[in-house]
Amino acid sequence: MLVSGSVTESELRELTDQAAGWQRALEAQVAAGEQRLSHLAGDSRSSIIDIAEELRRVESLRPELAEVRGLLVELESRARELRAAWLRAATDA
Repeated sequence: MLVSGSVTESELRELTDQAAGWQRALEAQVAAGEQRLSHLAGDSRSSIIDIAEELRRVESLRPELAEVRGLLVELESRARELRAAWLRAATDA
């Protein structure tokens, strides 16, 4: 959609909202996993297998979180460019 250049303001807002929601969901999953790891590490009855599984799960989310953060930055930058172009076109008309 953004590649073709034919995007509306509401579509930009929708994409931004979706990306931000994806980011919030991943951040919540990472935070919950870190909290669970902290709990497991503090409980002498926790198995090393449980700790390792949770650590792997949390660590597998980090690259995805980094990716969505980067995509959101790019999306916001592209949205600013499009809005500026729309303003220039409106003032030229």
